[in-house]
Amino acid sequence: MRLNRGMQLVNRLLPAGARHRLASTAASPPLYDVVISGGGMVGGALGCALGFDPHFENKKILLLEAGQRKDLDKAPEMYSNRVSSISPGSATLLSSFGAWDHICNMRCKPFRRMQVWDACSDALITFETDDLEDMGYIVENDVIVAALSRQLDLLAGRVEVAYRCRAVGYTWPVPYHSSESSPWVQIELSDGRLLQTKLLIGADGQNSLVRGSAGIQNVQWRYDQAAVVATLHLSEATENNVSWQRFLPSGPVALLPLSDMCSSLVWSTSLEQASQLQEMDEESFVDAVNSAFWSNESHSDLIDSAGSIFRSALSLLMPSGSSARQLPPSVARVDPKSRAMFPLGMGHATEYIRYRVALIGDAAHRVHPLAGQGVNMGFGDVSSLAQQLSKAAFAGKDLGSTRHLLEYETERQRHNLPMMAAIDLLKRLYSSKNAPFVLLRTLGLQATNVASPVKEQIMAFASK
Repeated sequence: MRLNRGMQLVNRLLPAGARHRLASTAASPPLYDVVISGGGMVGGALGCALGFDPHFENKKILLLEAGQRKDLDKAPEMYSNRVSSISPGSATLLSSFGAWDHICNMRCKPFRRMQVWDACSDALITFETDDLEDMGYIVENDVIVAALSRQLDLLAGRVEVAYRCRAVGYTWPVPYHSSESSPWVQIELSDGRLLQTKLLIGADGQNSLVRGSAGIQNVQWRYDQAAVVATLHLSEATENNVSWQRFLPSGPVALLPLSDMCSSLVWSTSLEQASQLQEMDEESFVDAVNSAFWSNESHSDLIDSAGSIFRSALSLLMPSGSSARQLPPSVARVDPKSRAMFPLGMGHATEYIRYRVALIGDAAHRVHPLAGQGVNMGFGDVSSLAQQLSKAAFAGKDLGSTRHLLEYETERQRHNLPMMAAIDLLKRLYSSKNAPFVLLRTLGLQATNVASPVKEQIMAFASK
């Protein structure tokens, strides 16, 4: 009796976290087959993919989501200023576990054409499908997360979701452990609880604690640029099914369709100009946006003449290859309080996997938004990793073994590294106003625009 009263007194005096740790010494911490550290779009998608997999029916899966649950029965009246360009391949992944239906019922805007052009010349390239199928979809990030949350609710018996909860520390097992050490990854949560898992998935963003704790190096650099985002209202209603991007000397500016009357702006520029754009009054900001898409002040007569001659020669050689230029819509106003800015950079983990750990999404790679491939690369990670884990579960193999995790790493690095190199090259190539560079990219862009097989390969690679 005295012992019980003593323990009750100790429990009252100890903080909650310490009480959890004290309790865990009496019994082993809960063991999960998979713990996904980090939610959002990519972590939530992996939780849904594994939860819907019949080979994971008897597995314990935990998703740690630091934020609150996104609960949207319908899309809000105001558009969010953070959107993603979803490729057909990503839409197929989201459809495979039912989230895409929720997205379509809330809000998304398909586009059927892309036009990319240079601010220093008349060179352009267009992408479109012959059968008028959708090339991609512009979707607000909040809508995607809300759709994933709904699906996770349906999987409550198979995927446990801990909202407003994050990991604060990890203890890693030795691959060939002794009988005295734990063979699993030990996880300490922000509320003091202890967990363990056979496989830890790091989906915790560009400043990944999982990556850092596992000792995985991250090669990264800053661009000394920021992206200014905003929701814009067009001057008149249009079909608005074109994704527009213009390469300015200071960085690319993109206009992404949201509806017949609204588009989303993503303007990547210098930190100084980004701050100026943030501080402008509405009228000046709208004028700056329209000028970014319409002004020819950076043109050179010499470059324009050379480009015109080269374009005429190409039209004679391949008359069916060229595509018509479209004029972008003009902007009438910007949604109040929709303007925001965030810094840009690039990063890549030297390894995607270690023993009992794998990285996905921004924890593994971070890219410039000019190609709209950031979240699509993350969804590609989800598709590949889920497939490898499904095969391992079906065969009764250890989920944390590096054997099948290496197959995931190899597959994704073969896709991600060329994509990242191409994005970085484009960013650097179009950042120069030097005449030889402008002429080189003008001729290259025009040649690519009439080379249908090359454009088809680019579209196929980007649509995955």
